[in-house]
Amino acid sequence: MNAFASPSLRLGIWISIAVLGWMPPARSAVPVVTVPELQPFAAQVRRVVDALNEVGAPLSASDQSAITAALGESNPALAGPKVQSILDSRVLFAVSINPEMRVKVTTGDARPTLTEAGWRTFLVKVHNESGTTAELKISSPEARRLHNSPAAEVADRWLAAEMFNGQPLRRELGGLPLEYRLVQLYSRDAGRREAKITFDVGQGTQDLGFRGETDVLFTAEPAREVRLHVLDEAGKPTTGALWVTDRQGHVFPAQAKRLAPDFFFHPQVYRADGETLRLPEGSYTVRFQRGPESIPETRDLAVGPNGADWKFQVVRWIDPSLMGWWSGDHHIHAAGCAHYEKPTEGVLATDMMRHVVGEDLKVGANLTWGPCFDYQKQFFRGTDDPVSRWPFLLHYDIEVSGFGSHESGHLCLLRLKDQMYPGGTSKLHWPKLCLNTLKWAKQQGALVGPAHSGWGLEMNSTELPNFKIPPFNGIGANEYIVDVTHEVPGPDGKLVPAVDFMSTVDTPFPWELNIWYQTLNAGFRTRISGETDFPCIYSERVGLGRSYVKPDGRLDYEAWCEGIRAGRNYVSDGFSHLLDFQADTVAMGVKGSELKLDAPRPVRFQVRVASRLNTTPEGNIAQRKFTDHPYWHVERARIPGTREVAVEILENGFPVGSTRITADGSLQPVEFTLPVKRSGWYAFRILPSAHTNPIFITVGGKPIRASRRSLEWCLKSVDQCWSQKERFMKGDELAQARDAYQHAREVYRARLAECDVD
Repeated sequence: MNAFASPSLRLGIWISIAVLGWMPPARSAVPVVTVPELQPFAAQVRRVVDALNEVGAPLSASDQSAITAALGESNPALAGPKVQSILDSRVLFAVSINPEMRVKVTTGDARPTLTEAGWRTFLVKVHNESGTTAELKISSPEARRLHNSPAAEVADRWLAAEMFNGQPLRRELGGLPLEYRLVQLYSRDAGRREAKITFDVGQGTQDLGFRGETDVLFTAEPAREVRLHVLDEAGKPTTGALWVTDRQGHVFPAQAKRLAPDFFFHPQVYRADGETLRLPEGSYTVRFQRGPESIPETRDLAVGPNGADWKFQVVRWIDPSLMGWWSGDHHIHAAGCAHYEKPTEGVLATDMMRHVVGEDLKVGANLTWGPCFDYQKQFFRGTDDPVSRWPFLLHYDIEVSGFGSHESGHLCLLRLKDQMYPGGTSKLHWPKLCLNTLKWAKQQGALVGPAHSGWGLEMNSTELPNFKIPPFNGIGANEYIVDVTHEVPGPDGKLVPAVDFMSTVDTPFPWELNIWYQTLNAGFRTRISGETDFPCIYSERVGLGRSYVKPDGRLDYEAWCEGIRAGRNYVSDGFSHLLDFQADTVAMGVKGSELKLDAPRPVRFQVRVASRLNTTPEGNIAQRKFTDHPYWHVERARIPGTREVAVEILENGFPVGSTRITADGSLQPVEFTLPVKRSGWYAFRILPSAHTNPIFITVGGKPIRASRRSLEWCLKSVDQCWSQKERFMKGDELAQARDAYQHAREVYRARLAECDVD
């Protein structure tokens, strides 16, 4: 019996599918395998398609559509051959495993073409008659280790060969009669090279007669040098992002085995003026961009025998820095999550700086956290990292995550002078109670607030404010509901708020904003700041969530952080901007952001607004659930069927005025005059793309107690949070936590007694 199918069985398949009106392409070197059950096969194929996208070797749109259509068939005798006819053109090796687990390999339909100094991804078709769930392994005498190789490495070891076993695939076979796997091949050299390729599923599984191996003559396309000229809008040298793909959709340089400063989880690379790429001869589609405030440019470019010179220049639709507003991301990481095989080490400041500059992000707060703490702590200085080049600033600080008080909510600690909590030299001795960490940080004059605020505050609603009590069972702004009621000593011993800001943009907007709105209605004056949590929540790029700060004077990290503390900033995805918000003559973030009225009267609210949408919607972002990535994006703000967004003014969390603007990138004034009857807070937003900090208006000297329902929500939330966090507290901190939570209850009760507004 043929390892893939008997002749009579294959004939039966051809006859049956011919009767149904479809025939696969002729002359395939890869036999068709019977698919007895469609559902598990379909699930595996979908994972393979996703994996090809992940490694930068996607199927064409037409092939993906054809696979989707084929998998929609109910008859596996029809669907199986259709899917195989599409995928088999990518198959370089056909592996069969007989019932005795003997392995045989033959070459497939894919051309054995490699790239000099680059990786190519192919498919392996596995006919698994044994049902084994062992790992499929590849080896070759011509293969070599790319890293830490001995100096006397033999010249014939020109190849590297690896199975891709990362997400969404797994290392072991699934045990199905048919599945596809990914193999990645690297060529050191250009030209024709032969290699012996062997597959096995464990000791003694090679078929008799050494049929578990095959000889392949590869052709490695030579790489040429592409010289890059990258200029900003003024014609000065800069750094930008490049997405390079060939006609087949392969991403260059190959994502599979990139090393810093290129990140393997990115399709783009960042290159500065005067740097180079090495690419094989051929035609490419190249996309160039430098952050969300530049207009993407896509061109078809070629690489010839002598290489090429490619020139790119930034075209901006807005530059907030020219108006005094400086972008920054207060939460990025140089290690952990998606970062390489050793997240405990990660990458260096020079690598992160390239990404910050390439996204035109003026300030990057590089936070050391749990798995990388003991390695990355060496880079903390308490000052800007030396790689900083004004106005681009990189500064190492701390996220309490994976240690200490992270169970009650992760904390961003910015502007630290000392990174180590007293009592040790690592991450193992930090307190469990967030409030204790905040007290220590505030004594240094740090800027502090919860990270990824929405986690643990989930609710199945986009209503704002929403008065359902969240579970408080996560790592976001959970203990915040308690800590916001506390004041702690600052550097001079004077009492200051224990929490300065809420992090936004990197979790679903209703969850982040709801708790913020409720505590503002209770009379607290916490500000918001924008973050990405790169590359954990978002790995696409730094600066997906941003704060635009208007510092008092020249930009530096100290002033940028101080602007957030004062609330002289707005948050944004970078595609919408809300500049120069003021109420009468009081500007947001100046003199406490407070307008004092002796009696009720109308107030004039002004802001300058710019937003940019493409004329046609980008993908299906607007149709995604609010709980799906991206959580904040200007496409979600698009008014259906238009190129417009709504600009709303809020009073105590509720819209009291709205206007539509054309999102063509132009800067437009927006103004409302509203009657102010009692003390409250006001803000502008383009939901969910941008949000200002509040301006607080007091009437007749009365404090802001905007809503009894909000205060009752806060009071109930303290109890709910305690029900989830009490178990984390031990020893002396248990008593301290009880006191902290009781203090919060008493504050909310006292404010509730002062409130006469439902």
